[in-house]
Amino acid sequence: MSSKRTGVAWIISLVAVLGSLYFSEIAGFVPCQLCWYQRILMYPLAIILGVGLFLDEEKIHWYVLPFSVIGIFVSTYHYLQQKTDLFSKVGSCTQGVPCSGEYINWLGFITIPFLALMAFIGITVLMISRLKSVK
Repeated sequence: MSSKRTGVAWIISLVAVLGSLYFSEIAGFVPCQLCWYQRILMYPLAIILGVGLFLDEEKIHWYVLPFSVIGIFVSTYHYLQQKTDLFSKVGSCTQGVPCSGEYINWLGFITIPFLALMAFIGITVLMISRLKSVK
């Protein structure tokens, strides 16, 4: 059962990686600074989870959780910067593409950082449930 959770987490990470590559390489959306940080946290997860699934690594959650939990914080911060004025005074994304910009805004709330946040949350929940099932 825990390898199923790892497999689902791996699929989530692959969809996130392929989605980010689609947005930047095909749709032509230039990633902002916070988008790059989210990529830096997500891309290794696709490799770590894939190798962990292939090797049936029992403690894969310990390798994955630091990336996914930090990713939750970065994505939440980025999403709040887009949708609220809470962080308007904070000086992130001072050069290049503004982090407050929204390339997509589906249903009025789904943006690229929101999609990344959902992926990081999904992976984290799966890894925590895997951790509890392994004990």
